[in-house]
Amino acid sequence: MVFSKRKMKQLFAFGVAVVLVICLYKSWGNPTGDGKLSLGIGNKNDLDHGGERLKYVHQRNEHPSLDDPQAVAPKTHPDADMADGFDEEHESLHSAKKQILELERKIQELEGRIPRKYPDVTFLNYKNRKRILITGGAGFVGSHLVDYLMMQGHELIVVDNFFTGRKRNVEHWLGHENFELIHHDIVNPLFIEVDEIYHLASPASPPHYMYNPVKTIKTNTLGTINMLGLAKRVGAKVLIASTSEVYGDPDVHPQPETYWGHVNPIGPRACYDEGKRVAETLSYAYAKQENVNVRVARIFNTYGPRMHMNDGRVVSNFIIQALQNQSITMYGSGKQTRSFQYVSDLVDGLVALMASNYTQPVNLGNPVERTIEEFAEIIRDLVGCKSKIVELPAVEDDPQRRKPDISRAKKYLNWEPRVPLKEGLEKTIEYFRKELARSNHSQRNIFVPETTERAWH
Repeated sequence: MVFSKRKMKQLFAFGVAVVLVICLYKSWGNPTGDGKLSLGIGNKNDLDHGGERLKYVHQRNEHPSLDDPQAVAPKTHPDADMADGFDEEHESLHSAKKQILELERKIQELEGRIPRKYPDVTFLNYKNRKRILITGGAGFVGSHLVDYLMMQGHELIVVDNFFTGRKRNVEHWLGHENFELIHHDIVNPLFIEVDEIYHLASPASPPHYMYNPVKTIKTNTLGTINMLGLAKRVGAKVLIASTSEVYGDPDVHPQPETYWGHVNPIGPRACYDEGKRVAETLSYAYAKQENVNVRVARIFNTYGPRMHMNDGRVVSNFIIQALQNQSITMYGSGKQTRSFQYVSDLVDGLVALMASNYTQPVNLGNPVERTIEEFAEIIRDLVGCKSKIVELPAVEDDPQRRKPDISRAKKYLNWEPRVPLKEGLEKTIEYFRKELARSNHSQRNIFVPETTERAWH
């Protein structure tokens, strides 16, 4: 690049000005250092002269009338001009400092624009790439489903009101061109264009859905109506996340999809149990009347990273208590049974159900049944603590037996759980151990899947 003489002179003058400003700024920032640097002097006479100047500035502060040129004759204070120059230098330094701070702010802003590194995402062309809506996508199960579908290369829209969901569950995707997060409550209508809808929005643990039972019912009724209405309008396929709680405290064991359930409609768990039962009824009413393409997954007990520490579920309660060497508390005798599946197995099942042509309800759970007491002992051994297992009074309407019949899932989806209990629990324990080790918010505990295949199979 060729510069004219005039341009060269301007650049030289600018460079000299910058050097002077930096030197002045350093001298102002180090008033107690070497005399030559702080006052710009080189000998004893200059030092005495600098002292006279500072003395005069002090006199001006004590006697403001000294600033009046008519009140004070120039001959009385020969250093007045020097003091004025001192003030001008101060103002220049103050201005330079502001400019430096502004430059630092702009540098930080530019650093924030550096492209982030995301998990590996498969490239799909427009024919194979789907635009998928996940309600409750910032929750425990929803965020893992987001990971899977994002890495498959689809475009994701996550809608969550953050009642139980957390932004940090999906923050590793924020800014990605295929990802969008909307803070919205689906009790209110949503107008977007999508190809598929996974309707997972709803509190799922007893303390959460009992905290606001009316809200829970609204989410599972009005929210489901809004999602089914959206699916009808845009012609999207919709999967409704139901629950094993539709079976209540079952009289039939294990529970097949043909079992109608044994639910207390006015009990403390009814807001969730009956809300999900109505959601299923609405789904098949829309399918019959409006030809909406629906899928219904009845989800059994699921565990894994990103669970809430205080959600009141068996896995999280036992792990936290064991990690803190507290007593492991069981509600009831501990003889009641549960079937636990790792979250990646559930995600595989949800995706397989959505891709299938099967429209009847499907159980997604682990058919291996264990007692609560046995489960407490397994977690205690994996953590390596010596916590005592304590029995507390039983919870009202707590199901005594829970085991899915997954014949349908095997037949129509070719699906069954594959992650061993020990492997899944070790990952979950490690996540909770990191969570307990956090002392402030800046210490992140983000569970990020590695790759599409290794993370899920």
